[in-house]
Amino acid sequence: MAEQDLTRGPIGKTLFWFSLPVLGSNVLQSLNASINAMWIGHYLGESALTAASNANILLFFLLGVVFGISMANTILIGQSIGAKNTLLTRRIVGTSATFFVLMSTAVAVFGYVFTPELLNALGTPSDAREFAIAYLRIIFVALPVMYFYNFVMMSLRGAGDARTPFRFMLLSAGLDVALNPLFIFGWGPIPPFGIAGSAGATLIAQTVSLAVLMYTLYRRRDPLWLQRKDWKYLRIDVGLLRLLIVKGLPMGLQMVVISSSAMVMMGFVNGYGSQTTAAYGVASQLWTYVQMPALAIGAGVSSMTAQNVGAGLWDRVSKIGRVGVGLNFVMTGTLVVAILLFNRQFMNAFLPDDGHAISVAQHINAVVAWSFVLFGVTIVLFGVVRATGAVAAPLVILFVSQWVIRLPFAWQMQKSWGAEAIWWSFPLGFAVSLVMALAYYKWGNWRGARMLPKAGPPAVAQTEDAASAAAGPAPLPVPLATSVPTPSSDEPSGDRRP
Repeated sequence: MAEQDLTRGPIGKTLFWFSLPVLGSNVLQSLNASINAMWIGHYLGESALTAASNANILLFFLLGVVFGISMANTILIGQSIGAKNTLLTRRIVGTSATFFVLMSTAVAVFGYVFTPELLNALGTPSDAREFAIAYLRIIFVALPVMYFYNFVMMSLRGAGDARTPFRFMLLSAGLDVALNPLFIFGWGPIPPFGIAGSAGATLIAQTVSLAVLMYTLYRRRDPLWLQRKDWKYLRIDVGLLRLLIVKGLPMGLQMVVISSSAMVMMGFVNGYGSQTTAAYGVASQLWTYVQMPALAIGAGVSSMTAQNVGAGLWDRVSKIGRVGVGLNFVMTGTLVVAILLFNRQFMNAFLPDDGHAISVAQHINAVVAWSFVLFGVTIVLFGVVRATGAVAAPLVILFVSQWVIRLPFAWQMQKSWGAEAIWWSFPLGFAVSLVMALAYYKWGNWRGARMLPKAGPPAVAQTEDAASAAAGPAPLPVPLATSVPTPSSDEPSGDRRP
């Protein structure tokens, strides 16, 4: 069994080793996308690359919506495992699995039929339209596999297993990278498919990896694997489904807030010409990797907190937050220092050394890079509070910092500061997010949020036989967070809240 009990052992060591495979998975995903873009851009031309970029914007939006539901599922699984309620874990897995299959199939059919209309709405350039239709339609065919693959990966992390998702991310990314040139250009009996071959490589890589992953879970009798006698849990539980949607949508909307504000910011940057846009684009590529440690630690904190909340170990929850913040300062801080020390060398990997753009990119990095440490602290705090079921506050904080503070500041201050207003809006937005997150973490009622029912013993390890002998089925989780008294700051260590 690869699942790990995150309610025991040293918090710092456990969190670090849990977050490391998550970080590796994030890096693999980014490298995979970058290499595929390289094949398309260098060998199929700018129109094909534009088509893939437009298709990937739609894909990012669709995956962003399902991300929230996946996170709600991860938190529920973590809390039920922390509560030692195996029957409830099976019910969560069964309802979530059926929901993801039905939802992804519906989205795939709709997207495949209306691909031209979706690209029209996105304003896809006419020279890229044919490429985009061919690419996106295969991506829609792959969507059910991609959704379900993501669901299984995040379920395993909720159960305390981050290594298995990393190993299979390595498999899928490796297959995708290897198959891209094979299907784009053809080889032997395989004809050249062009840009459709790139999407086909993704479809095959994800399908093979998911099939091997499911077989692995079956062979090791993983606790998340539903055996034949558990198939009755595949029937959708309306109470659980409502809970997944009510808690998942706010987390999915966080992705929408971030992506939409990024598009508006890109519009601001475009107004300063191609060299400034190129410099900003290169800096943004680097920031993708700078954010990864914080995102990995945030995911680890969320899984770890969920199990401890389920077990009622509130003293460990507070320590997890503190350790996560400290780990972010070490990992993100080290990366930021390295980038600032070797700023020009990093930029030179993407831009010519004698051009104006590289100097602009260096300046952007000097203004913005350090503030990702602040961003990391916010992500860690969000990871703690949302693991209890408090998901609305992080969404509100992100919206205020991005749309009420950062974008208006960049828009208004450009009149006197020019492009400097755009670069300084990043530290400003991150600082506002951090202050609001700290205030909510200290004084908010996130400790009173619940995703599992209060009733009944929190640590009953129910097997199928024990459940059938019990007086009726286990109670449904309540569809909304239940309010309980907020623990005071002087609460004694070792408290197990019912």
